[in-house]
Amino acid sequence: MLITTTESIEGKRITHYYGLVTGETIIGANVFKDFFAGIRDIVGGRSGSYEKVLREAKDEAVKEMQEKAQKMGANAVIGIDLDYETVGPNGGMLMVAASGTAVKVE
Repeated sequence: MLITTTESIEGKRITHYYGLVTGETIIGANVFKDFFAGIRDIVGGRSGSYEKVLREAKDEAVKEMQEKAQKMGANAVIGIDLDYETVGPNGGMLMVAASGTAVKVE
């Protein structure tokens, strides 16, 4: 399946628009990751544990979106948008939402 953030796919003609498809994931961050990320904030550098969780959440949301598009008969999703939010008490959970337009291309 082709996926893109653009509204078209170069060299492909869109033959059918199926409509909006979405995928959502909510992942909790555990206390140890929070603790070590806090230390990393103090001394500087990147938080590898948070980056890994963020990648996993994004991949899962995109996968869910693609599966929904395939069930509709689409072979591509265009105009993909990714949104990231913290939810829950004290922002202890990360939500990633992927959305786009399911289409059929030749």
